[in-house]
Amino acid sequence: MVSWSGHIVPFIVTVAIWFVATGLIAWADNRDRATFSRSIWIGGACGIAGLIAILIASQSPALWAVYLAFVGALMVWGWHEIGFLTGAAAGPRREPAEAGLRGARRFAQASATVIHHEVALALTALLLISLSWNAPNQIGATVFVLLLGLRLTAKINMFVGVPNSTAEMLPVHLEYLKTYFGRNRMTVLLGLSIVAIAAVAAWFGSLALAAPVGSAEMVGASLLTTLCLLGVLEHLFLALPFRDGMLWGWALPQRHAARVAVRSDTNLEHKV
Repeated sequence: MVSWSGHIVPFIVTVAIWFVATGLIAWADNRDRATFSRSIWIGGACGIAGLIAILIASQSPALWAVYLAFVGALMVWGWHEIGFLTGAAAGPRREPAEAGLRGARRFAQASATVIHHEVALALTALLLISLSWNAPNQIGATVFVLLLGLRLTAKINMFVGVPNSTAEMLPVHLEYLKTYFGRNRMTVLLGLSIVAIAAVAAWFGSLALAAPVGSAEMVGASLLTTLCLLGVLEHLFLALPFRDGMLWGWALPQRHAARVAVRSDTNLEHKV
């Protein structure tokens, strides 16, 4: 039986946070680069607050603690996203891929563009797992690890190649990353990824339906189910002709001007 407080409310909360947080991060990372240091400081403060929230919530199995740990994990994740999209924590390679690269060399160059970010995410996941080990509330660590898994599958698929790799929300200063995307095509990997994430969503969904009505277990499983469903949606975006700007255009008011400015600067450099 579907519960309003145990199923519907967690679904609404997760979708609302996903939509607003994604837009705010895109807005911050597409502003003038002079604002990036402030964004990183604000993101860092939110990340530390999120970590403290997870630590506090991990000691209680109560309903409020589940929501607190969930929000805390998203705050820590948002900190990492701001660090990556501003270019503060990306990788040592910050230039387009060499023409004609294939195989291991192409993978090595692509990995060098994001390795700092991936290591930071992995270390944070290990930290959260260790801090919540045997704790009565492990939602914070579970949410972060789930987000990490979803992000890794999306990145690997884009490297291999997907039908729709437009990535309109990618900041101008990171457009060189597009040269590492595989050619536009539908692959077995993308299909399997969508099926696998949907299966995980179904598993969490079964836990949510089986849990006592209104319990913290029901809410926690519902939050994780919704995150997986959003992961399925984001992977479907890679397969379908969908533009990111259709959902988050409101967060990118200066995108066109920024691109024109970058292209003008590039043309001027070539002329000189």
